Amino acid sequence: MGWLWAIIVGFVLGLIAKALIPGKQHSPLWLTTIFGMLGAVVGNAVARGFGVEETKGIDWSRHIFQVVAAVIIVYAGDMLYMSTLGKRKQRRG
Repeated sequence: MGWLWAIIVGFVLGLIAKALIPGKQHSPLWLTTIFGMLGAVVGNAVARGFGVEETKGIDWSRHIFQVVAAVIIVYAGDMLYMSTLGKRKQRRG
């Protein structure tokens, strides 16, 4: 069940990150989900570093760290995707 939640959270975080980044992102949905999963892991680590491991109720500060990390990872990952695989797809199309 843990993997299912990781995929769902990664999917949602990836979509939120894509919505927050201006312009069009070209990475496929499966890659965006992986970027979102990485954003969740990195965001949790950064939150733990700031001393926000768990709070009562909803962990808003931890979620903010996750969204910020996902935005950075989706943005960087999309640029890397376009510089490698994306150019090959544009030449074929």
